[in-house]
Amino acid sequence: MVTFPFLFAVMFGDLGHGILMLLFAAYMVVNERALGAAKLDEITGMMFGGRYIILPMALFSIYTGLLYNECFSCPMTLFGGSNYDYAEGNVPTWNGKTYAFGLDPAWHGTKGELPFTNSMKMKMSIIMGVAQMDLGIIMSLMNALYFRKPVDIWHGFVPQIIFLNGLFGYLALLIVIKWVSGSQADLYHVMIYMFLSPGTLDKENTLFPGQAGLQVLLVLVCVACVPWMLFTKPMILKKQHEARSRGYTSLADNAVFADDGEDDEGDGHGSSGDGDGGFDFGDTMVHQMIHTIEFVLGAVSNTASYLRLWALSLAHAQLSAVFWDRMLLLSVTLGPAAMIIGFGAWFGATIGVLMTMESLSAFLHALRLHWVEYQNKFFGGEGKAFEPFDLDKIEQESEAEDAAAA
Repeated sequence: MVTFPFLFAVMFGDLGHGILMLLFAAYMVVNERALGAAKLDEITGMMFGGRYIILPMALFSIYTGLLYNECFSCPMTLFGGSNYDYAEGNVPTWNGKTYAFGLDPAWHGTKGELPFTNSMKMKMSIIMGVAQMDLGIIMSLMNALYFRKPVDIWHGFVPQIIFLNGLFGYLALLIVIKWVSGSQADLYHVMIYMFLSPGTLDKENTLFPGQAGLQVLLVLVCVACVPWMLFTKPMILKKQHEARSRGYTSLADNAVFADDGEDDEGDGHGSSGDGDGGFDFGDTMVHQMIHTIEFVLGAVSNTASYLRLWALSLAHAQLSAVFWDRMLLLSVTLGPAAMIIGFGAWFGATIGVLMTMESLSAFLHALRLHWVEYQNKFFGGEGKAFEPFDLDKIEQESEAEDAAAA
């Protein structure tokens, strides 16, 4: 209910479009009784069913629109004028102050607008992606604690959180340091040569003292995390199974590790019908290898996948600017009749393309980021039917339990 509409809004950030969506969502919420009783077609019924998710999507779109300082692609001066002075000809000079909120309107229409906003949104996407993937790994910790699986904590959660943050958490940290310090360091070069030439760092790409040595340490730790994830859990499960089969395991050990062996066997990854508890080390090892390869490769591909936040935000802003400049502003110069036609074309394109097609595209991409990049850190369906969170169903079950108890 929070991360989904927020990531949608990152790709759909525009104050004007957010307000239009808010009006649409508010209409459905206010008139939900009448609309719920009416016979709606399939598409309208789906939108009506999602009215309470469209509402926060609209609110977050308004927020990100203020951050991007865009209203139908036009800059705003809600927080005062630009912090760039134009006293000397057409070359702006920074007055040393930071704009109060969002992007400075002085960037709009300049040659540097696209490179600057591209760089900003790309780096924001990486930071948001790393943060959400960290949250997903923390959810795996919650699962391990709930099901009392210490092996999954020490040989799953710990190496995974270290590996991800040793690479891409470090990249997110470099991005923040670069923003704060105003450095011109090339982060592409830093990350590539962190592996190709560890321990060496050009002076212009150094962001803080001791950076080269820290990078060597991070590389070594991340490399060590791979065999940690791959071998330790299967070996521990094998040792525990052998101890149980010989009758040497204490009651306390059984209480701690029983869940791990039973779950691995129950999922079909360890059953071999060998007659001594059903544990098969080969199957367990293959299963762990698949998970390790998936996580290591996914750490790279999933982080890159979050760049869709930047790409769709760029597409939305550019489409909005093209419609505004080529349909509305151009028609103003051609006379009253052309202005009426141009406004109709601009409004139709805004509703049909941006509010319908672009919003659906951003919705699907936000859904994919949650279903794949986020949930693969902790969720395993294991062939069981997915049950969406439903407050009405929970309330009905609770009432039925109370009635049965009474």
